[in-house]
Amino acid sequence: MVKALSRIASSMLVRVGKMADKTASKAVGTTPQRLRRIEGKHNALVKELRQAFARAELTTDGYCAIEGLRIIEEAIRSGLRFRAVFFSESAGPKAERLLPQIGAHVETLMLPDKLFAGAVPSETPQGVAALVRLRESSVDTLLEKPGLLIGIAGVQDPGNLGTILRSTEAFEAGGVLLGEGTVSPFNSKVVRASAGSVFRVPAARVKLAEIIPRLREHGFRVLATSSHKGIPLERANFTGQVAVLVGSEGAGIGRELLAKVDDVVAIPHSPKVESLNAGVAASIVLYEAARQRKS
Repeated sequence: MVKALSRIASSMLVRVGKMADKTASKAVGTTPQRLRRIEGKHNALVKELRQAFARAELTTDGYCAIEGLRIIEEAIRSGLRFRAVFFSESAGPKAERLLPQIGAHVETLMLPDKLFAGAVPSETPQGVAALVRLRESSVDTLLEKPGLLIGIAGVQDPGNLGTILRSTEAFEAGGVLLGEGTVSPFNSKVVRASAGSVFRVPAARVKLAEIIPRLREHGFRVLATSSHKGIPLERANFTGQVAVLVGSEGAGIGRELLAKVDDVVAIPHSPKVESLNAGVAASIVLYEAARQRKS
């Protein structure tokens, strides 16, 4: 009797063990099979990711480095093409979440935590990064768009540019003209602050002084924003073809550029505040423009 009970108990333990193995297998899924493990910093894709982040520019073949779970999901939602996705060793749950959303043709790599941290710019890495191809926009394409364009005159703070891109999408403007001295739209902080709008908002780098005559040829009125004097925002006309220039907090818009615009628009605010930051100013203008265009 004792031997029979012992055999039954042993059989039950084996079955429990097999069930546990199946559960563990389901938890891990196909992640280990799909991820290619990389140990060295000299791997070509790892070097490309690190350099793209460091330069805040596209790779030689046109890919942008991005980081973070939410941003990568926004890139997927935006239909962007991925070249490679990188996971840190400790980011297993993120890999389980993202891999089913990523095409089988995309390179998926697993890096030791230390190697991953050395390739990305953030101080507290989220454990996932990628190289994606952004959609290209030409100046000609933007000039053909009906409605409102935002021109950026030397905004250097990544958070401000990211905010402007996000507000441009939120208030349905046509796109952004990035003037000289403006921070790169491929800067990782710009991408993060835009919450994915950088993937969808048409943007092109330009020399603003040279583009103004072309804007007028395409029927645009050119306005500039100011913290101190100009047409009060609520009296400005943002209907029709309009391009609005926004300057940096410190320098604003230079005199030579101001001399070329049709009107200057001022956002009324308390004299206790010297100026609004560029992201806030552009967002207020975009909101007012959208309000007028819908009324």
